[in-house]
Amino acid sequence: MSDPVYHLPQERKLITSLPGPSSRKIEARRDAVVAKGVSSSAPFYVDKADGGVIVDADGNSIIDLGAGIAVTSVGASAPRVVENVQKAVANFTHSSFATTPYEGYVAVCEQLAELTPGSFAKKTVLVNSGAEAVENAVKIARHYTGRDAVAVAENAFHGRTNLTMAMTSKAMPYKTGFGPFAPEIYHFPASYPFQEPTPLTGEQAAQRAIDYLETRVGADHLACLVHEPIQGEGGFIVPEPGYLPALQAWCRAHGIVFVIDEIQSGFCRSGKWFASEYEGLEPDVITTAKALGGGLPIAACTGRADIMDSAQAGGLGGTYGGNPISCAASLGAIATMKEWDLPNRAQAIETEIRAKLGDLVNDPASCVGELRGHGAMMALEFVAPGTRTPDAAKAKQVVSDLLSEGVLMLTCGINGNCVRFLPSLVIPIPLLDEALDLLVKAIKA
Repeated sequence: MSDPVYHLPQERKLITSLPGPSSRKIEARRDAVVAKGVSSSAPFYVDKADGGVIVDADGNSIIDLGAGIAVTSVGASAPRVVENVQKAVANFTHSSFATTPYEGYVAVCEQLAELTPGSFAKKTVLVNSGAEAVENAVKIARHYTGRDAVAVAENAFHGRTNLTMAMTSKAMPYKTGFGPFAPEIYHFPASYPFQEPTPLTGEQAAQRAIDYLETRVGADHLACLVHEPIQGEGGFIVPEPGYLPALQAWCRAHGIVFVIDEIQSGFCRSGKWFASEYEGLEPDVITTAKALGGGLPIAACTGRADIMDSAQAGGLGGTYGGNPISCAASLGAIATMKEWDLPNRAQAIETEIRAKLGDLVNDPASCVGELRGHGAMMALEFVAPGTRTPDAAKAKQVVSDLLSEGVLMLTCGINGNCVRFLPSLVIPIPLLDEALDLLVKAIKA
């Protein structure tokens, strides 16, 4: 294992307040031409990024705990990714695998067959985004089973296309005003240990979901069940142990395709290559994106060869799916994950977060109800002290206070009351420590 290489100083340094004058000028231009529905969490504009920092248009260096929403796990300018992209773009920018194929697409699919959970033969279709990967998973499952119904968990987030909006739980801002949505989508009660009125084992939570689906839908009508192993936008919810294996067993018993969405949690983020590995899951189909491309747009739907091969020739694919430049970036990102042993680095990040923040949960007067997650995918849930009542205002205030100090964090949660840790997996630990100390200060303030 070698150590990460950085080309920018890994430091927090504020030259101006945020946003600075250059960012404000760009913002004025944005207001004239960018649709209002496209929002941004930060008020500054990025000029450079590397390792654990973002340098903005005014030269401020900000500690980045968002990583482009878990995309730049290898850093925003990892040497192997940059080198691969530069070589590829000099050869050709596009040809469309649907018309004139190229080796890079095949090589990425080979890596996915090797790395994703399951010892069975696997095949892949490459697409452009996580939502598109989920759409293909549902499409393939319906074709394979001849059934229409799709089961999804409460608190899920799967995308912003029409079908994936129907599969997403949170109305505002993702669904409000955009209906009607795709039919035959059924939301079942999921395991959310912290907010369960009465504690449930994983098996009990799974049985609750199964009873709901068998009563409301019928197992013989379900094409697939789709679940995130750690629910991302829903609040980084880690289900109770035993819950997902019980759902997988039920799906197998009834011919339902078991789909795991690892778009945010995959590729070393959780401290393992895939969060599914924590419970020994072997999904029939797995969807990936985000960190897969090292910063370039690429996503994948990978599954059992017989399931993936059930679609007719021409039924899968698209003009840009598996673009050659994105494939080159993906191969560079995967090589970096192996070379720098990013699962181990993610575990070290979790150790640091728990050491710095664990005491916040143990204080009965604290506004922090729970610290949860795996690896570099963790969250704090804010509540009214002494209760489990969500406190979104506190989460928003903490994020705002941190931003003014030069630390970028993101909120999440079905109620908007969680603050999530999604740093690059190559963030230097001293830089992470500095951000965590500022976070503790903001929470106690």
